[in-house]
Amino acid sequence: MASTFVKAGEVEVLHYWTSGGEAAAINILKQMVQDSGHTWKDFVVTGGSGVQARSELNHRVLLRNPPAATVLKGESIKRWARFNYLANLDDISKREDWDSKLPKVIADEMKLKGHYVATPVNVHRSNWMWVNKSILDAVGAKVPTTWAEFETVAKKIQKAGYPVIAAGNEPWQDATLFESVALAVGGTEFYLDAFVKHDTGVLRSKTMEKVFEQMGRLEPFLAPSKGSEAWDAATKQVINGEAAFQFMGDWAKGEFILANKQAGRDYICATTPGTEGSFIYVVDSFAMFKLEGESKIEAQLALASDVMSERFQIAFNKAKGSIPARTDLSLAGFDQCAQKSKKDFMAASENGKLLPSIAHGMATTEQVLDQFSPSVSKSWRNGTAASQAAADLSKAIRYGVYYLQ
Repeated sequence: MASTFVKAGEVEVLHYWTSGGEAAAINILKQMVQDSGHTWKDFVVTGGSGVQARSELNHRVLLRNPPAATVLKGESIKRWARFNYLANLDDISKREDWDSKLPKVIADEMKLKGHYVATPVNVHRSNWMWVNKSILDAVGAKVPTTWAEFETVAKKIQKAGYPVIAAGNEPWQDATLFESVALAVGGTEFYLDAFVKHDTGVLRSKTMEKVFEQMGRLEPFLAPSKGSEAWDAATKQVINGEAAFQFMGDWAKGEFILANKQAGRDYICATTPGTEGSFIYVVDSFAMFKLEGESKIEAQLALASDVMSERFQIAFNKAKGSIPARTDLSLAGFDQCAQKSKKDFMAASENGKLLPSIAHGMATTEQVLDQFSPSVSKSWRNGTAASQAAADLSKAIRYGVYYLQ
């Protein structure tokens, strides 16, 4: 049900959800805010990675005019909280018992020193592979579960005259594929040592060289560019049968849903080769900035309550392609991809294979991310030798770690 607060006010929300599926999802929250008696004000910044949004947010905060809420992830939330810019949400979180509704790993992402400063919107999975079923059927192939199998299937698809991998050429998109390849090649411990601990020896290791070698074997299978860098343009290539695969988080599923495509019938969702049993997670969240004015604060609290409501968590995530952040909710009515995602999330939570995405800012700081994605993308797109690519990545991450703002 809609939240009931006293004073109607305006809530300004900074986000970068502009693709068809994302827009459909965010409209659900807009309607809920309006149903609560408040006014929604869009602060939209284009760019799927959120880099442009971060720049706009910094500018607004410097002007002492922050939005009520902004989409942030992982370490970015902690950073703003440490600077004392975020509102304390303990009263509403205790009243609505958020701790009992959220898994600890997500609740901890929303807090600084035990205090809630943000609300989780969803749980995305980064290590997904989206498959055009008709192309796979046309060549008589099965969904590949290893990279060796993938290369065999890719050659069959290519020989039959179909483009293989749809991919925009923005660095964050290349990094999304890279983190899954790294997990498949190196395993869980390697992933954590490289991308969470930033161990220089691991970053420059022979294993990391093998990751770049595997990336290099995928480059010849990239579909011809359609002149657009946008991730959703690449998704549409798979939807329209213009490419067989896309490696992208499950926000891509929102585009399939918008196109009235059905999982299992029109397309297949499968874990990225070599990563079955592991879950690279991305949690979209609304960080709540400190505001002045009773009506604005009331509207902000209503937004926080709406985001955590069953109505929103179910409806939004059905449209967005993700699963609810709340694990106490039934996924009856969600498709098979979401059902698998929830099952795998819970299993990975138990077996130590729940991993934060580095490509999407869950595993590291903004400064490291700013160095990581361009380094990966440049090496892959330029065909840099694996040993040099590993050395360049180590140097880039080290620069990000020691960068002073």
